[in-house]
Amino acid sequence: MKDLSRGLGQLIIPPLVYLLMRILWYTTFKKFHYITPIGDEQHVCVCWHGELLMSPQAYRKIHKKHPASAIISSHFDGSLIASTLNMLKIRPLRGSTKKGARQVLKQAFKSIKSGEEVLITPDGPRGPRHSMSDGAIGIALKSKLPIFVMNYRSEKYWQLKSWDRFVIPKPFTKVDFYIQSISLEGLTLEEAKVYLKEKMLENTIL
Repeated sequence: MKDLSRGLGQLIIPPLVYLLMRILWYTTFKKFHYITPIGDEQHVCVCWHGELLMSPQAYRKIHKKHPASAIISSHFDGSLIASTLNMLKIRPLRGSTKKGARQVLKQAFKSIKSGEEVLITPDGPRGPRHSMSDGAIGIALKSKLPIFVMNYRSEKYWQLKSWDRFVIPKPFTKVDFYIQSISLEGLTLEEAKVYLKEKMLENTIL
């Protein structure tokens, strides 16, 4: 019975979530603030887990055709996210940098080598909220790629009571996106984690 309900959920939920994402995208008033220029240069891309409703769409607006993949947990809710991101032409890499790390990191480096950008939520899949795992930093340092940071603030929004305090902008409100490219060159892993977290917290809903 559990397998049946999950199968139905996998079939029904992602299209509904995608529809909600697109409705909110087209009914909000969006402004993009480029803190630093973002060109066609390959990046490792990050956003907070609680901003997944809008940030992948912002990524696709900026890099419309760039091949991309995203590290998504192997849990059932990860399957729902993976199927939804597929509709934005973002290929899922199943696993996390905490569980099954070696295999998913191997996939990530293979994706980068093929020219893809890899998207990661540093505080996913289970938090704590706004924590900074080693994954995005380690991939960026080893691949010598800059990090593409996506954050947003919404004037009016709902915020769920989930661990990530998931943010849902209300229709017809203003949403400000903050986009920047960050170089970690010359930093140690711990220094880079502190630096990236500071940058990601500058323009997010706390």
